[in-house]
Amino acid sequence: MVDARQIAEAARIIGAGGLVSFPTETVYGLGANALDEAAVERIFAAKGRPASSPLIVHVADIEMARALTREWPPLAQQWAERYWPGPLTMVLPKAAHVPDRVTAGLDTVGLRIPNHPVALALIRAAGVPIAAPSANRFMQLSPSEAQHVPAELADYFLDGGPAAVGIESTVVSLAGPVPVLLRPGVLHLEGLESGEAPAEGAAHAAPGQHARHYSPSTPLILGPPPIQGKGYRWVLPADPVQCAAELYATLHRLDRMNYDWIAVYLPPDTPVWAGVRDRLARAATPDTSPAESDHAPGESKP
Repeated sequence: MVDARQIAEAARIIGAGGLVSFPTETVYGLGANALDEAAVERIFAAKGRPASSPLIVHVADIEMARALTREWPPLAQQWAERYWPGPLTMVLPKAAHVPDRVTAGLDTVGLRIPNHPVALALIRAAGVPIAAPSANRFMQLSPSEAQHVPAELADYFLDGGPAAVGIESTVVSLAGPVPVLLRPGVLHLEGLESGEAPAEGAAHAAPGQHARHYSPSTPLILGPPPIQGKGYRWVLPADPVQCAAELYATLHRLDRMNYDWIAVYLPPDTPVWAGVRDRLARAATPDTSPAESDHAPGESKP
């Protein structure tokens, strides 16, 4: 897997303004020194990512997170102690030294402590917060395994095995008077307001808010399989946590099989399925009507 020598080399590259692909429990990230604007710019160029989409900054501990904000409300401390390390990103008012390129020009920054030993070791060895979106081309499938990361994307690659969570973190804004859910994930927090979709051309409050995202090359149909062509009818696992863990790996595998289409029904519209529903809806081929499942995940459809 990953040894101390590889961590040291990856940290050296981060310090020199380079890009490193590294594992987290959610998906693989494409990381750079979050305080080096030129290095951050390389992330956007490598991914083909629009400037309107902010980056999440990964930190090693709460102290490092607090140093990147100018306000740290009691709820941030409560959630940090309860859910970090883990798949929760909190959006908070940013400190002045956080580059605007990281935050899409917004006055807020998304922060989280990843729950993966390799990610934490890299941040600690680098000694800086690491800005990292998913290690893929913009709008393409996120990488939940090292082999999913394009070979030309980074200067150095760390292979920490398959991601345990499998989809991106839950993102919640604590920048206003009430918490607002900006992106669902496997971590469900009760009683949150849902954020509005960003206006055309405006900076996004969180990553993952584009109408189309996380997409395989093979057309993904939400609903009944097409009559024509050779395709695959995917029945989702019955457990939402297992489904999230397998989602991108399955789509990557199916994408390599030269199908004309992949068909899947959306899972139930319930909080525990919100993250999977969000990723499938954004990954779907345009002009296909999302269809609700008329059977439980894990059951065959006649």
